[in-house]
Amino acid sequence: MPLLALALLACSPPAAQKAAAIVAVPMPESPNTLVVVNTNSRDSLAIGSYYAKRRGIPYANVVTVEVPDEEEIDRELYKAKIENVVQEATLSKNIDYIVTTKGVPIRIREGGYSVDAFLTTMSTDFLPLPGPDPEAIRRNINPFFGKKEAFSHNATRLYLTCRLDGYTVNDAKALVDRSIEAKPSDGPFLFDMADNRRDGGFGELQRSLPRAADLVKARGKTVTLDTEKPFIVPDGPLAGYVSWGSNDNAYKLDAYRRLKFQPGALVETFVSTSGRTFRPTTGGQSLIADLVAQGVTGVKGYVSEPYVFALARPEILFDRYLGGSNLAESFYAASPVVKWKDVVIGDPLCRPYRKL
Repeated sequence: MPLLALALLACSPPAAQKAAAIVAVPMPESPNTLVVVNTNSRDSLAIGSYYAKRRGIPYANVVTVEVPDEEEIDRELYKAKIENVVQEATLSKNIDYIVTTKGVPIRIREGGYSVDAFLTTMSTDFLPLPGPDPEAIRRNINPFFGKKEAFSHNATRLYLTCRLDGYTVNDAKALVDRSIEAKPSDGPFLFDMADNRRDGGFGELQRSLPRAADLVKARGKTVTLDTEKPFIVPDGPLAGYVSWGSNDNAYKLDAYRRLKFQPGALVETFVSTSGRTFRPTTGGQSLIADLVAQGVTGVKGYVSEPYVFALARPEILFDRYLGGSNLAESFYAASPVVKWKDVVIGDPLCRPYRKL
């Protein structure tokens, strides 16, 4: 029996549990989606198997890598054991989307780059962005940034890479379930401005929040644009959310952990290291892993310092998503640069607002 089949068999439920069969809900893009699992991580195998079954991903599109079950990996090992393996798996397939799973490293040790960001650009000539130099940023502008058309690898040479991750296996699986459960929502959406983020590059990003709120409101949705100092926590679950997280001087961790979300909700927090870990920890900046546990369906984070130029533009994110783009298209259209620190969490195929 091939290694992949053995690995997936090991993660299958026992016979007594098979009565509650996993129901497949494939999407048109399912055959164009590649799933990456780490054979050294039972969590990764379980999540990859679950996603492939739920989304009807062909088992030939589930690729195994063998690396240490750690969140950080050195660049040479990444290249040999992850990128080369995944690259080879794409050669005989028409792949647009890549899904990594908990247990596949999130960060490259040298430079703090995102593993997922490197996979996104592995078929291009992009070099790793060395830092916040204007000329370097210009060279690494995302070719899909601001685009409205459906994504195609053949048009961009990119692969839209998303990750199924969280504190637990169940958190990661719940991302898939919520993606499938997602329906169009009239709101509420919350855009929470920060009193201490009004100047310089911070101010430019802050001014994107009223634009996003106006756009969402124009689509007939219920929107709150908070311009006051309190860190707002609504009573009910949100359909979409953007804030400065722990960079807001009114931030309180207990408030952040009371945020709740509807199936299909997308989130961006303007926080430098929000995706630095998906393992339980204490201290440091606010984490998107908390939001996954609290019910979000898609969220963007950063595995190390990205600077404000790299953060997702909310007016693009919600324009694309509410206009019918899928989760991956929406986040990547909103993301200015490639081969950097970005990590997108969620099922790339989630598309609750698709036009029928």
